[in-house]
Amino acid sequence: MDLKLKNKEECTFDAVSLGEVMLRLDPGEGRIRTARSFRAWEGGGEYNVVRGLRRCFGLKTAVITAFADNEVGRLMEDFILQGGVDTSLINWKKTDGIGRLCRNGLNFTERGFGIRGAVGCSDRANTAISQATPDDFNFDYIFGELGVRWLHTGGIYAALSEQSCETVLAAIKTAKKYGTIVSYDLNYRPSMWSAIGGHAKAQEVNKEIAKYVDVMIGNEEDFTACLGFQIEGNDENLKSLNIEGYKKMINEAAKTYPNFKAVATTLRTVKTATVNDWSALCWADGEIYKAAQYDGLEIMDRVGGGDSFASGLIYGLMATGDPEKAVNYGAAHGALAMTTPGDTTMASKSEVEGIMSGAGARVKR
Repeated sequence: MDLKLKNKEECTFDAVSLGEVMLRLDPGEGRIRTARSFRAWEGGGEYNVVRGLRRCFGLKTAVITAFADNEVGRLMEDFILQGGVDTSLINWKKTDGIGRLCRNGLNFTERGFGIRGAVGCSDRANTAISQATPDDFNFDYIFGELGVRWLHTGGIYAALSEQSCETVLAAIKTAKKYGTIVSYDLNYRPSMWSAIGGHAKAQEVNKEIAKYVDVMIGNEEDFTACLGFQIEGNDENLKSLNIEGYKKMINEAAKTYPNFKAVATTLRTVKTATVNDWSALCWADGEIYKAAQYDGLEIMDRVGGGDSFASGLIYGLMATGDPEKAVNYGAAHGALAMTTPGDTTMASKSEVEGIMSGAGARVKR
């Protein structure tokens, strides 16, 4: 598989992401509604991918985002720096002290356990990045002068506001102009699209974005809601998966958008909040490859599992050009990421490759 990646030597960054980064407040094993203390993390659907590429796979990455220039924004910057992701592309916006001009997003997330599913409660209206326009970022400088091999963005950021829809399109069009590979995770969130036109707007925006994407990523709901592709006969409760239906859907997506060089979808059967079956599919060059199956995967925190799948997939495509290896990097990395708390990965590349080669969970001394 030849993605025609730009040479590493001519680029400042291997990969950058465009999207919102929020402060995640985590009640641990408890509930949001009864918590008396929270553990703070950073997280965001697009950012989590480049953080994984940096911390797990050792690539040089940066985040394109905006923060209100206050103490919470600086806390977010500190988290990002701890993850090794470059912060030089962050746009710092003035605020008035109480968030009327702009603010930073908060995301309260409880992990769920057994029959109690995970719950998210976000507080992200009027954030700095939701107000950002294409003029806030010099995309010609980023992709033309600095040089970037890979841009990752997604449907969570696109759904934030009318402005974010425009900013996504401006970024990916400029990236394509300079030969940067573009990946996009559909990540459909109906509650986010509801304020700017609902499901119809989601399809309008995502169908336009899809015309410029090289690697399209999502689950079954994402492809149906955002691009209109259906999986016939799939169990709505995800207790069983129609794999042939998934393959047909992916082939239809690839046929509809001939610009797609790869299409990937995660496969998740939800048994309980803490036990899932997990795998993935990847289409490339007319073939579909299935990752190893992780049945009965025990989960500590499922949030960010799909983002870690995306970072593993991207690393595999960049490093090997082999879609079968890439989808296995993605599935293994996503599985490992869900065994630790927080949105972002705590896995190492050697651990991912160990899982890919069948390593067990015996103690290492």
